Amino acid sequence: MANNTTHTTEYRVLARVLLVLMFLTFLTISVTSYHLAAFGVTVALLIAGTKGFLVLTYFMHLKYESLLLRILVSMVFVLYAVIILITFIDYAYR
Repeated sequence: MANNTTHTTEYRVLARVLLVLMFLTFLTISVTSYHLAAFGVTVALLIAGTKGFLVLTYFMHLKYESLLLRILVSMVFVLYAVIILITFIDYAYR
Protein backbone atom coordinates (compact mmCIF):
# COMPACT_ATOMS: atom_id res chain seq x y z
CA MET A 1 0.00 0.00 0.00
CA ALA A 2 1.15 3.49 -0.73
CA ASN A 3 1.70 5.93 2.07
CA ASN A 4 -0.37 8.98 1.13
CA THR A 5 0.89 11.31 3.83
CA THR A 6 2.31 14.52 2.49
CA HIS A 7 5.34 16.19 3.94
CA THR A 8 5.59 19.90 3.59
CA THR A 9 8.63 21.91 4.45
CA GLU A 10 8.26 25.59 5.20
CA TYR A 11 9.55 27.99 2.60
CA ARG A 12 11.65 29.63 5.27
CA VAL A 13 13.57 26.38 5.84
CA LEU A 14 14.00 25.80 2.12
CA ALA A 15 15.25 29.36 1.66
CA ARG A 16 17.82 28.87 4.42
CA VAL A 17 19.00 25.63 2.87
CA LEU A 18 19.27 27.39 -0.50
CA LEU A 19 21.37 30.14 1.07
CA VAL A 20 23.64 27.55 2.69
CA LEU A 21 24.02 25.78 -0.66
CA MET A 22 24.91 29.06 -2.34
CA PHE A 23 27.44 29.83 0.40
CA LEU A 24 29.00 26.38 0.01
CA THR A 25 29.22 26.91 -3.75
CA PHE A 26 30.97 30.24 -3.16
CA LEU A 27 33.26 28.51 -0.66
CA THR A 28 34.15 25.83 -3.21
CA ILE A 29 35.06 28.49 -5.74
CA SER A 30 37.07 30.51 -3.24
CA VAL A 31 39.03 27.44 -2.09
CA THR A 32 40.58 27.21 -5.55
CA SER A 33 42.38 30.53 -5.03
CA TYR A 34 44.39 29.09 -2.12
CA HIS A 35 47.27 26.69 -2.60
CA LEU A 36 46.28 23.70 -0.47
CA ALA A 37 48.22 21.08 -2.45
CA ALA A 38 46.45 17.70 -2.19
CA PHE A 39 44.03 19.01 0.42
CA GLY A 40 42.35 21.25 -2.16
CA VAL A 41 40.64 18.26 -3.72
CA THR A 42 39.78 16.88 -0.29
CA VAL A 43 38.13 20.13 0.78
CA ALA A 44 36.21 20.38 -2.49
CA LEU A 45 34.94 16.80 -2.13
CA LEU A 46 33.90 17.37 1.49
CA ILE A 47 31.96 20.47 0.48
CA ALA A 48 30.34 18.59 -2.41
CA GLY A 49 29.35 15.76 -0.07
CA THR A 50 27.82 18.26 2.35
CA LYS A 51 25.86 19.88 -0.45
CA GLY A 52 24.63 16.49 -1.62
CA PHE A 53 23.53 15.64 1.90
CA LEU A 54 21.56 18.89 2.18
CA VAL A 55 19.85 18.35 -1.16
CA LEU A 56 18.92 14.78 -0.27
CA THR A 57 17.68 15.70 3.19
CA TYR A 58 15.62 18.80 2.47
CA PHE A 59 14.78 19.00 -1.22
CA MET A 60 14.28 15.26 -1.75
CA HIS A 61 12.58 14.85 1.67
CA LEU A 62 14.84 12.03 2.80
CA LYS A 63 14.32 12.95 6.45
CA TYR A 64 10.68 11.86 6.13
CA GLU A 65 11.47 8.45 4.64
CA SER A 66 11.79 5.11 6.39
CA LEU A 67 14.85 4.11 8.36
CA LEU A 68 15.80 1.48 5.78
CA LEU A 69 15.96 4.01 2.96
CA ARG A 70 18.00 6.41 5.08
CA ILE A 71 20.45 3.61 5.89
CA LEU A 72 20.77 2.71 2.21
CA VAL A 73 21.50 6.31 1.25
CA SER A 74 24.01 6.53 4.11
CA MET A 75 25.74 3.46 2.75
CA VAL A 76 26.10 5.21 -0.60
CA PHE A 77 27.93 8.04 1.18
CA VAL A 78 30.16 5.50 2.95
CA LEU A 79 30.93 3.83 -0.39
CA TYR A 80 31.70 7.27 -1.86
CA ALA A 81 34.13 7.96 1.00
CA VAL A 82 35.83 4.57 0.61
CA ILE A 83 36.31 5.06 -3.13
CA ILE A 84 37.79 8.53 -2.58
CA LEU A 85 40.07 7.16 0.15
CA ILE A 86 41.28 4.35 -2.12
CA THR A 87 41.92 6.87 -4.88
CA PHE A 88 44.01 9.07 -2.58
CA ILE A 89 45.97 6.07 -1.28
CA ASP A 90 46.66 4.98 -4.85
CA TYR A 91 47.78 8.50 -5.77
CA ALA A 92 50.07 8.74 -2.72
CA TYR A 93 51.96 5.52 -3.55
CA ARG A 94 52.63 6.22 -7.22
